[in-house]
Amino acid sequence: MMLIPAHHFRDIERKPEYLQPEKCVPPPHPSPVGTMWFIRDGCGIACAIVTWFLVLYAEFVVLFVMLIPSRDYVYSVINGIVFNLLAFLALASHCRAMLTDPGAVPKGNATKEFIESLQLKPGQVVYKCPKCCSIKPDRAHHCSVCKRCIRKMDHHCPWVNNCVGENNQKYFVLFTMYIALISLHALIMVGFHFLHCFEEDWTNLLQAFGLTRKETAEVRIFLHEKKQPLKVSSTECSSFSPPTTVILLILLCFEGLLFLIFTSVMFGTQVHSICTDETGIEQLKKEERRWAKKTKWMNMKAVFGHPFSLGWASPFATPDQGKADPYQYVV
Repeated sequence: MMLIPAHHFRDIERKPEYLQPEKCVPPPHPSPVGTMWFIRDGCGIACAIVTWFLVLYAEFVVLFVMLIPSRDYVYSVINGIVFNLLAFLALASHCRAMLTDPGAVPKGNATKEFIESLQLKPGQVVYKCPKCCSIKPDRAHHCSVCKRCIRKMDHHCPWVNNCVGENNQKYFVLFTMYIALISLHALIMVGFHFLHCFEEDWTNLLQAFGLTRKETAEVRIFLHEKKQPLKVSSTECSSFSPPTTVILLILLCFEGLLFLIFTSVMFGTQVHSICTDETGIEQLKKEERRWAKKTKWMNMKAVFGHPFSLGWASPFATPDQGKADPYQYVV
């Protein structure tokens, strides 16, 4: 199978007969300003629900298995506040990434009137998407799931049930960052919980029987030889039974480790994509660079807004990306 260069399709789109504006009919009623963006995709909706379920499961285990039963109130309060804050920011970032228009091009705007309004000069060309009948801005790509052309489309992510594009890349980056942080935090707390309970159980045993550590070890060896378990109360470490507690913590460890690796990789690739000003699709297709090269700091400010502030880490702060250029359709 011979691969066809990406620019070959762009050359086809340059041909006047390819545009066929007379065949494009604009939508009868354009979407009103402020309409919520939501993709009705079954797989994406299911993945988004699973994402929320896993975060809420981690919240349940952290609170009701590890923090609330703990007698160290300072430890419980501090870790509870930090974990709940990170989880809230993660879910808020997920909602913003899912419900924000990623940069969809107006559907059906490849009409004769719109092309004439661009006032093209001799030698200038525009690109048309045959799937959604839109005049494609530079660096826009069509998404088969969203059924729209998306400006600076990086990829379609089913976990947020949306494309990652020009307008919501900041929220997707924050989502991956906060999920990675709560995963790491949960793993650390699970480790401390196991160590704390192990040490507390040994301390209780020594105090109960007045034995030294050496004598306790001898008792454990003797009971092991007699095949009799050493019974130690663990109610102070968890309000659940020991088997249930172990199962819940093991599942949390598996979830935390899996999502820590996955979201850390995604966060790294997104930051690299922003710094190089090259989307995932452009890297995959090895498209020729036709846009001006900027510094890494300028690229970061273009995505997160400027100037630098705490708003960069807030999913509630909308980045100031300026108004759309009316000539972005022209090459």
